[in-house]
Amino acid sequence: MGTDTITTSEHAAMSGFLLPLEEFRLRVEEALADFFDEKLAEVEDEPEGRELVREVRRLVEGGGKRLRPALVYHTYRALGGRSDEAVLPLALATELLHTYLLIHDDIMDHSELRRGQPSAHARFREIHVDRGRAGDAADFGRSVAILLGDLAHTWAVELYASARSTLADSPGRGRALDGAFCGMCEEVIRGQYLELVLPYEPTPTEDQLLRVLRLKSGRYSVERPIELGARLAAAPRPTLEALARYGRAVGEVFQLQDDVLGTFGDAAAVGKPVASDLIEGKYTFLIHRTLELADEGPAAELHAMLGRPGLGEDEADRAREIISASGGLDAVSAMIDDRLTTARSALEALSLQPADHAYFEGLIEYSGRRDR
Repeated sequence: MGTDTITTSEHAAMSGFLLPLEEFRLRVEEALADFFDEKLAEVEDEPEGRELVREVRRLVEGGGKRLRPALVYHTYRALGGRSDEAVLPLALATELLHTYLLIHDDIMDHSELRRGQPSAHARFREIHVDRGRAGDAADFGRSVAILLGDLAHTWAVELYASARSTLADSPGRGRALDGAFCGMCEEVIRGQYLELVLPYEPTPTEDQLLRVLRLKSGRYSVERPIELGARLAAAPRPTLEALARYGRAVGEVFQLQDDVLGTFGDAAAVGKPVASDLIEGKYTFLIHRTLELADEGPAAELHAMLGRPGLGEDEADRAREIISASGGLDAVSAMIDDRLTTARSALEALSLQPADHAYFEGLIEYSGRRDR
């Protein structure tokens, strides 16, 4: 995991992913800047419209690894795809889709920060106050944020449609691409809903937690973006199946690592207070394993902290102590290691050029060791 010492070979493996990721990130951000310039030009005489475009732009340009668009692009290229006219809009669509979900996620989580900057609803709440408007500023901020998320989703669909149009002469491939994109949109919403439900369940089940893990992250973060690139490149079924196993495993690692970072990470790196998952009452595998393994007293103590507004740093430290001492953290680390093994096995079933193999191998190492 991220706190362990990284060996020379592991660092070299991660470089095979991180260097192309950084190179492509610069390309994506240039394409996004052009996209937003076009959207601003469309509402040149409409101040309110420009304000909405600028805010989505602020949120998109505020940071992010651009992982999903990079996975779409590099998978497409690794499998022989060569049309940037097709793949770049598809890659950008996944980034705008992610932006829409983050905006709405911050509303549901009552999160004031996103990537170290004010979240959309927090920013427009303050704008309402600064402009001296009457009425409920918090309600205004949430309402505008919903609209901003809807706008980002509309643009994601527009970009997807642009990519889809390049397959007009291949109806079968087009339908397969539709299924992957719509599946990506629908699955993450179902996973988000289930995550909202879990804290209200008397005892969330292992099956429910696994479904959150798979729907909200496993498929959405890695498996579906990889599938989009593969479908666009007309990959054969055995390749699609191996990539699905690989992507699902790596995606689940990302969510499990997110859960760890949400409690044990560095606030500056994560971009939000690391006690926020406890305050929001998120019932993650980290909590589930701890409650299974801890003695009755510490388990009850941790359970009482979940969802407590104003949880202090001393209490958060105590929660971390309980999670570590119980073996809950080690149990989640073991889950991560198991999925990394699955991903490596799936990768070996693929026939890729050395540079492409290094890219997907580096993603495996990065996913298990990242700190943000």
